Parts: sequence; C-alpha cells; structure tokens
Amino acid sequence: MLLDIRDLKIEARAEAGWTPILHGVDLAVDRGEVVGLIGESGAGKSTLGLAAMGYAAPGLRFAGGSVRFDGTDLLALPEARRAGFRGRRIAYVAQSAAASFNPAWRLIEQFCEGPAIHRTASRAEAEAFARQLYAQMSLPEPDRFGLRFPHQVSGGQLQRAMVAMAMACRPDLIVFDEPTTALDVTTQIGVLAAIRQAVEGFGAAAIYITHDLAVVAQMADRIKVMRHGREVEEAPTRQMMAAPREDYTRSLWAVREFRRPARELPGGAPLIRVAGVTAGYGAKTVLEDVDFAVPKGATVAVVGESGSGKSTTARVITGLLPPQAGRVELDGQALPPRLADRSRDQLRMVQMIYQMADTALNPRQTIRQILSRPLAFYLGLTGRAREERLHQLMDQIELEPGRFLDRRPSELSGGQKQRIGIARALAADPRFIICDEVTSALDQLVAEGILRLLSRLQDEQGLSYMFITHDIETVRAIADEVVVMRHGRVMDRGPRAQVMDPPRHDYTRQLLASVPQPDPDWLTRRIAEGVR
Repeated sequence: MLLDIRDLKIEARAEAGWTPILHGVDLAVDRGEVVGLIGESGAGKSTLGLAAMGYAAPGLRFAGGSVRFDGTDLLALPEARRAGFRGRRIAYVAQSAAASFNPAWRLIEQFCEGPAIHRTASRAEAEAFARQLYAQMSLPEPDRFGLRFPHQVSGGQLQRAMVAMAMACRPDLIVFDEPTTALDVTTQIGVLAAIRQAVEGFGAAAIYITHDLAVVAQMADRIKVMRHGREVEEAPTRQMMAAPREDYTRSLWAVREFRRPARELPGGAPLIRVAGVTAGYGAKTVLEDVDFAVPKGATVAVVGESGSGKSTTARVITGLLPPQAGRVELDGQALPPRLADRSRDQLRMVQMIYQMADTALNPRQTIRQILSRPLAFYLGLTGRAREERLHQLMDQIELEPGRFLDRRPSELSGGQKQRIGIARALAADPRFIICDEVTSALDQLVAEGILRLLSRLQDEQGLSYMFITHDIETVRAIADEVVVMRHGRVMDRGPRAQVMDPPRHDYTRQLLASVPQPDPDWLTRRIAEGVR
C-alpha cells in the first residue's frame, strides 16, 4: 500500500477552542491506483488531500490518527523531513492556478524549481521534460510556452501548466484538487487524457478531488463520498455509479434540477450591444468583428473553448481593453473605449463577478470593508445609510449580516465568498453584470444555489447578465440567449433552444459532444477516437 491513512482527525481553531473538521477518516491508495474524493463544499475533501502530504493548512492541526506513506508515518516526522516528500514524492495540483503561481516568474522557472530543490534533474533535463509535458497538455507553442509569465496565458492554460509542474519530479503520488475546474469541455478532455496517461505512464498513484461526478467516473478506480468531515460510503467506481448505497450519494448523482424556463423578453433596444468589435494585445488580434446584443433583463451565455475570446470580450465591454475597431453601446449610447474616460455613472452601470473569489476579494479586509468601498465610491453612502445598505446587501445574498460582515474572506466557504462577490457587484446598483465562470469552482449543490440567487436578483432588479461559462449545464439552466465563440469570432448566436436543442452549428455540436458523461467508459472511447 503506497498511502494508508487511518482514523485521521483534524481540528480547526475557533473562538471557543478547537473544532473537529475530520472525524476519524480512513483512506488507502495503492500504487497505480486513482481514488476519487467527492462531496459538497466543506466536506473535508481538500483537507484530506493535503493531509496525504502530511500537511495541515494554517489554523488547522492534526488531532489523531496516522498518515503512512510508503511505510513511513509522516505525522511522526519533524516538519523539515515531511517537507522533503512534498513536490518530490508527493505532488499537489491546486484548484486555483491563478492564486498558486508566482506572477513575477516565468512558467519555465517555476517548473524547474522543484527538480532543482530536490536534485532530481539538471536544468537542461527539466526544461526538456517541461516542453514534453506542455505538448502533452496541448499548450500552444510548447517549445516557447514556458517563457511566458502567468498573466500572459489564459486561465485554462495556466491550470494545465500547473498539472505539468506537479509532474516535474515524477512523483509517486499526485493529489489533484479540482484540476479541470477552469477548463472548457473540449480542453478538459485532453487534460483528463493527459493526466490518465501520466499516472499510468509513471506508475503513479493519485487522489482525484472533484465535485464533477462525470469527471470522477472517468478518472477513479474507487470513489469515496464525504460529508461534514466523515465518510458516507466508498466503493469501486462502476459499483458506485450504478448503485450508490446512501441517500446523500444519490442526491449528488441527481441531475441539476434548476432550469429557468424560456421567457419572452421585452422588445426595444438592447441594454448592451457589442458592435463589430476587433481587439487584441499588441500585434496579436484576439477578437475579429464580434457582434452581439444583450436584451434588457436577459441572460446571454457566451460559450467557447479556452482562448476563444470570451474574457477578452468582457475586457472590451468594461473598458479595460480599448477595441481596435467597433464599439460598445450601453442603452443606445456608445461607451468611451477606455475605462479612464468613462464617467462614474457609466462605471457603476457595468459590473463584474469574477471566477475565483479567492483572488478577487482582498484577504486583509473584512466583508464590511470590501462592500463599503463601492457604496462610498459610487453612491457616496456613509454612516447609518451605508450600514443599512450593507445589511440589505447581505440579506439579498442570503447571508446573515451579524455573522459575516466582520469576517475576512479566509473565514468563508467557497460558496459564501462567491456570494460576497455578487454583493460587491450589486453594491454599485448596476444594470448590467458580467458573470465570469462564477460557478465553475463550486460543487453542484452550491452552484445551483448561486444560479437560483442570480435568477431571483435578476427578476427583482431587472438586471441583465452576460454569463461567460464553459459549463453546458449552466447554459441550459440559466441562459435566455447563447453566443458561441471560437478563435475570436462569433460562430453562432440566438435563443437557447435554437442554438442548442438540437445544435445547429458543427462547432456547437462538438462542444456538446465533449461534455463528460457519467459512463466510466466515456473517456476511454474518446481517447480511442483520437481525442487530445
């Protein structure tokens, strides 16, 4: 047995002392085996995954049990010796690549750091291995990709670079913590195939943490279901997918119930129009003649692969990237191309909710401070008026003001942090909100709650949304209209049913065919078909 965790107890520091968060959990992983951990936010999946490295996050402590790796109890070692296992024999792929890379270092420098520290390869050997892995991960220009800085690649590309970096020392065990969260469905297939190939090729074992049931069905030999720091059940993947034993597991297996019915949208001029926009970075053109509109009170989903231009379109709309040609109109009036040239009222009307609340919220500020700033900047609220509005915002996002306003982001769950991101956008009293992959990092149950919240707020306040997403289920759940993008161009657009049910464009059909299915043989068939 490569990894054998027995009766593991972990506690978190609280005002009244220490509170248990893992309650005597077992986990065994054999060489070459992949074990999937699933469960909703707060189940303890990531805590258990980190514990496999003999690591407890700040504010946590080991309170009992053992973590034996290749016969050695990591918890019985001093921290300096435990650290020697990390990166070399046990690697970790975090959920948020954006928060994990050093923004001041080129990607190749960060890849080569592990082999240099652990003395597993020369610099030339490490660079050659990096280029090999970049090619396996289908990253652009693999021979030169490592020369880029983290901010110069897309979120999906950065996530793939982190998967490659975890393999730099050819570890025995890799902990994958939601490694495909930020990836579109077509890219995800290639990364899943590369992960499987790497695990099998290196003879490595893996713990695969995810909230995506279809993904875990492709990757895991066994599945352990967790809830509230306890094991719910564990079984071989085929048995678990076919006949889960517990009611809680069956609730996770259920198809997402929330579906917003087709609505008749009000006529008249759209709230936002992107008119013939061409844009890029330096000499590189990213968007070419992009044209679509967002009706008042509607949700327009913009879908496409990583690098298709979805986020660049958002940057043009918000004024962060002036277009080379074309314009953006708000309620029939052209917006100044540059953010600095827009009035405060124009800035107020267009807000954004970001994909990663971890990187979007200031970790040093309390929730009260985070929400107070837009209230003061856009609306000039102070004193009692600001306090009343803070309480209204917290009520709108269904979090108790007394419990949460004086906490910091690190004291909130992923779903709670995303709700604060929504509240911060609402604080400006906008008319149009860009939602950039706002549910991609959340488990199925929490994501559904966020979609219901956004739909309710839209109905109550008449908001218009542009929903950037790679999750086809999210599109089906919330979109009134769909814009399909590829290589910086609009491939298809129109009402959801016309674009997707059935898909009328070849590329849209390709996207839908790339959505993982709960069938454990689905990825194997796609690999046999030549997917990369």
